[in-house]
Amino acid sequence: MAVVGASATCFFLFSSWLCLCSNARLSPPPESNATAADQLALLSFKSLLNSFNGSLDSWNTSSHFCRWPGVACGRRHPERVVALRMPEFNLSGRISPSLGNLSFLRELELRDNLLSGEIPPKLGRLGRLELLNLSTNALVGGIPPAIAECANLVILVLSKNQLHGEIPASLGAMENLYILDLQENHLSGEIPRSLANLPSIEYLFLYSNMLSGEIPPELGNLTGLRHLDLMDNMLSGATPSSLGKMSYLSWLSLGYNSLSGEIPASIWNISNLWGINIQWNNLTGVIPANAFSKLAELRTVSMDNNLFYGPLPASIGNASRLHMLQLGPNSFNGVIPPQIGRLRNMTKLLLSNTLLGAQDPGDWEFMTALANCSQLLILDLTASKFAGSLPPSLSNLSTSLETLYLPYNAISGTLPQEIGNLASLESLVVDSNLFTGNLPSSLGKLRNLQLFSASDNKFHGSIPLSIGNLTELSTFNIKVNAFSDVIPNTLGNLTKLSELRLGTNHFTGQVPVGLFNIHALSIALDLSHNNLEGPIPEEIGGLVNLIELHAESNNFSGQIPKSLGECQLLQNLYLQNNELSGPIPSLLGELRGLQYVDLSSNDLSGQIPGFFDNFTMLYYLNLSYNSFVGEVPIYGTFANASAFYVQGNGKLCGGIPDLHLPHCSYQFPKREHKPLVIPIVVPLIATLIILAFVFKLYQGHKTRKTRCPSTINIQDHPLISYSQLVKATDGFSETNLLGSGSFGSVYKGELEDQEGESTCLVAVKVLKLHAPKALKGFTTECEALRNTRHRNLLKVITVCSSIDTRGDDFKAIVYDFMANGSLEDWLYPKADDQTEQKYLNLVERVTILLDVAHALNYLHCHGPTPIVHCDLKSSNVLLDADMVAHVGDFGLAKILVDRSSPSEQSTSSMGIRGTIGYAAPGPSAGWQCRSQRAMEQRYGNEKQSSATKFET
Repeated sequence: MAVVGASATCFFLFSSWLCLCSNARLSPPPESNATAADQLALLSFKSLLNSFNGSLDSWNTSSHFCRWPGVACGRRHPERVVALRMPEFNLSGRISPSLGNLSFLRELELRDNLLSGEIPPKLGRLGRLELLNLSTNALVGGIPPAIAECANLVILVLSKNQLHGEIPASLGAMENLYILDLQENHLSGEIPRSLANLPSIEYLFLYSNMLSGEIPPELGNLTGLRHLDLMDNMLSGATPSSLGKMSYLSWLSLGYNSLSGEIPASIWNISNLWGINIQWNNLTGVIPANAFSKLAELRTVSMDNNLFYGPLPASIGNASRLHMLQLGPNSFNGVIPPQIGRLRNMTKLLLSNTLLGAQDPGDWEFMTALANCSQLLILDLTASKFAGSLPPSLSNLSTSLETLYLPYNAISGTLPQEIGNLASLESLVVDSNLFTGNLPSSLGKLRNLQLFSASDNKFHGSIPLSIGNLTELSTFNIKVNAFSDVIPNTLGNLTKLSELRLGTNHFTGQVPVGLFNIHALSIALDLSHNNLEGPIPEEIGGLVNLIELHAESNNFSGQIPKSLGECQLLQNLYLQNNELSGPIPSLLGELRGLQYVDLSSNDLSGQIPGFFDNFTMLYYLNLSYNSFVGEVPIYGTFANASAFYVQGNGKLCGGIPDLHLPHCSYQFPKREHKPLVIPIVVPLIATLIILAFVFKLYQGHKTRKTRCPSTINIQDHPLISYSQLVKATDGFSETNLLGSGSFGSVYKGELEDQEGESTCLVAVKVLKLHAPKALKGFTTECEALRNTRHRNLLKVITVCSSIDTRGDDFKAIVYDFMANGSLEDWLYPKADDQTEQKYLNLVERVTILLDVAHALNYLHCHGPTPIVHCDLKSSNVLLDADMVAHVGDFGLAKILVDRSSPSEQSTSSMGIRGTIGYAAPGPSAGWQCRSQRAMEQRYGNEKQSSATKFET
């Protein structure tokens, strides 16, 4: 409103002046020294900006500064700047200290830009300043204590930057401060006790920093505080009982810390509480029986991942406005009180991984009561103590229910026949229970169902034909049951299916051809451990996006279909324990992304194809117990005896010495023209000796390339959740932080397999979605690496696209962990690096260069689509435990397509690609793909800046 008022005033004065002066030429009034100072301060601010995307083009002396975009002048002092409002102006550069000269300034809002550098201490000279918002930028350094000199400041927002250091104690002197928002920075040290002296404070946000120590009990003196958010820090100790004095408190968020002890009884007396978030701590104790008696305004409770125990009190029914209750994992026990049915506004009931359960039919009374919760969207009872049969009342739950999770319990009996009444259901998971009987045909009514998983039960009978009606289904998993009969053709109707698991059942007959028309099938097709027979249909080549194929332990006969070579994305191929015969088709040589291949215990014959030794991603190859003949290759996978198996093939010879196979015999033809032997053979032998020496150096490096020593498989993590990443990285702790950039932070993590028995180190890149174009960079990186398979490219294990605990979007990419860091760390070690001195010898430097060259050659010439990295530098070359180089960080990559097709477009994450101020060394012309001109002729003459031309 101030901007509108100031603009209207200026417009009125300007119009009146026009009427009085008629056609006279206007001249600006003489400017006072103060007015000139304001203009000079604004121009100085502009001068320190690197970019402003044209938004400040009109900031020049040809017009009065009060009319400049983002500038507002006062009503009583129309020549003085009172507000600088420039949110989302795409500003980059540093904040000029000259803004401290705008002595009439009341509002300074520069949020959501790309500003860097430190906050100028001279801003403390702005005595009239009431609002300072510098959030969502890239500011560094500490918070200037001089900011506290802005005595009239009401709102101070510095969130979502890269500020570090301690919170200045001087901030406690700001008597008018109403909102203090410092969340999502790198602030450390203890929470200053002086903040308890802020008499006007109502909102205190310190979320997501590195604050340590205990919560100051003095904060309880802030009796007017409405919102206290200390989540995601490193706070420890007990929760102060003095917080119960905050009678106006509506939101208390202490999650993701290391708090211990019990929740003070005084907390349960804050009648104005809307939300309690204390998840992911070390809190213990029981919930008092009357805990919820006074919390009629409560909307959300998150107490998961602590050490709480005891029963869930019946007083929970008094929190009548509660819409989310998240209590697991914890050790709560007993039954769920039926009073939970009073929570008619409940949308999310999350009780997984607790000791809550049911044994007798009466213990399931809560399920009947939940029918009153007409807005229920999610019911999660995973991994608890529920047993006995599901009550038929399950089918009476809210028709709005979208997610029903019951896995890892001991529930027996059958699924209710009327489960089809849950018309909005999108996810139904009942894995690892004791269910029996047939799947109810009413499942076919769940037209919105996207995930159905019922593995590890005792279901039997045939698959209902009505399953073919679930056209939105993306995952259908019924492995490890006792299903029989043939696989119905109606499964071919599930055109959105990405994962189909039918393994370890009693299916018979042939595989319906319709399954191979599901082009969306990508994650896995599992037909293993059944009684399927006949040849594997040639139509299997239609699964062009398939990554994993399990067809082992059946009665398949005939040859391996040649069309399998059309499944270009295939990584894992399991055909062992069948009756397959004939040679391995040569077209399988097109599957260069294969990582695990098991063809053992069949009747395959012919020679072992030579293309296997060129598969750079192949970690495991089992050809044992077949009828292969001839020489065993010695390169690639065949150079590592622990990576392949050929026993049980009696007519093989040669190979590496570890195989102890007989030598292969050769007959050389007699040579004529003996006088030419010496001049030809001697130079040839000399050349071969030199090449052998070079190859030995290179091969010595290559043979050291091994898979992560863990037994974990990628298939253990086809999808990954936010909570799994939190656990893997210890809550994204600072100790696991590997590095941070403009678009994201990288953390070291340790993932567990589904049984929690084995782990593997990974690197987790968490996107800063508030950074401009970070989301587009994430999309580009996923697109660039989706179809690429090469041992010298940083391997993506999986991605996470979810929401965090605050309901904000969360996106992350999970990579293989590179134990030796980046090449930059070895070439230019930091002065404060306390680790062992790093040194690269000549052989290591050459082999790293070769690794990078192989990666670029693949990206430019041999991948599914040519890709230009556009940001190749030493910090983006990562080294694994064996010093093998992997090229990573494809956030700025450019994917080239055929320009002859008007429907195709090259994609990239940025208009200008490369690291600002960085120019990687290299020859002036690219050597990849014959020449840049050849690439331009093929893909168009698109102009690119010198920083983004083809890497050399």
